[in-house]
Amino acid sequence: MQTPLYIDNQSALKKLCDELKSAPHIALDTEFLREKTYSARLCLIQVATEQTIACIDPFKLDTLDPFMEIMCDRQITKILHSARQDLEIFHDLSGQVPGPIFDTQIAATLLGLPDQCGYAILVKRLLNIELDKTQTRTDWSRRPLDSAQLNYAADDVRYLIQLYPLILQQLEASGRQDWLDEDFAALENPEIYQLPLDNLWKKISGHGRLRGKQLAIVKQLASWREKRARAQNLPRRWIMADDVIIDLARMAPERPQQLEKIRGLANSRSKNMGEEILAEIKLARDMPKDQWPHIPAKKTDKNEDIIIDLLMSVLKLQAQENNLSPSILAARKDVEKLLTGESQPALMQGWRRHIAGRILEEILAGQQVLKIQDRKLQIERITSEQE
Repeated sequence: MQTPLYIDNQSALKKLCDELKSAPHIALDTEFLREKTYSARLCLIQVATEQTIACIDPFKLDTLDPFMEIMCDRQITKILHSARQDLEIFHDLSGQVPGPIFDTQIAATLLGLPDQCGYAILVKRLLNIELDKTQTRTDWSRRPLDSAQLNYAADDVRYLIQLYPLILQQLEASGRQDWLDEDFAALENPEIYQLPLDNLWKKISGHGRLRGKQLAIVKQLASWREKRARAQNLPRRWIMADDVIIDLARMAPERPQQLEKIRGLANSRSKNMGEEILAEIKLARDMPKDQWPHIPAKKTDKNEDIIIDLLMSVLKLQAQENNLSPSILAARKDVEKLLTGESQPALMQGWRRHIAGRILEEILAGQQVLKIQDRKLQIERITSEQE
């Protein structure tokens, strides 16, 4: 087994990056911690080509600029598994998202593997290798890192670089090599890594049970919590838990004494924020009604829900016939958008339209019908005689 390089000084980093510049693609992974901070704390970067495996220690380096240049080099494909969290870290570091991207977890769904397929499962399925799991609880922020830890971390790219040509070969054999271009390009959109402050209220668990001015309070407190968490680099829940925000929205307290009735505001940090909390709630109470957040009414009725259930069955049938995971074709909300005409879902674009979207559209138009034959669901086109 190839021993990974340990990159712990600027000279070694420059030498590695000079080598990476000539690679058409590299495998990439990170180790990070985020339990006690707002932003993920990058602890290690693993990178591999067919010739080299390296672990880059950001704790030992003055700057990662040479490596970030590689990350933004459009001539080098970055291969990751379940890329989103890793890309978020690089976005937070530099304000840019690496690219172009090839995500093996997304690609695996086109090979008939389960949705959200884990890296270990993919390695076992395609390489018949059982990954070592002895370091799964490692604290990657502690130093020094021993050889067992570095080899364990290196395995995340050691086999990733081997998986890439195998996945490409299978995609090309099935004519699906270009199907995921739009999915991978979407991962480079910086907007998905930082939700606007005005939309954070939608992420608060339990907000769907509130209305009117209560939602205005949720919106105000969610925005305030986010700014405080960023400023102090603390997890959001350490500033204020979602259920506390919901309780505050329901009670809309105006005086400090009322805050004492809210469970979860008893810790010292929350007590010190009492005046701020009340000020934010007052801003929400004073907010004009036309600025209150609004939860759209349900777009479908009971009859339309039955139609969506039927279309979801067709979706599953098409996924089965094409050896795909149904979830990569569309979610229920996408089918709902197709029915209501609210917007153009991804289901109606590119390869998804070819596999399933067009058929669903024709069923809605009465051009195709469903029937059960030999206990199997079948789709049949309406002929002119049948019409």
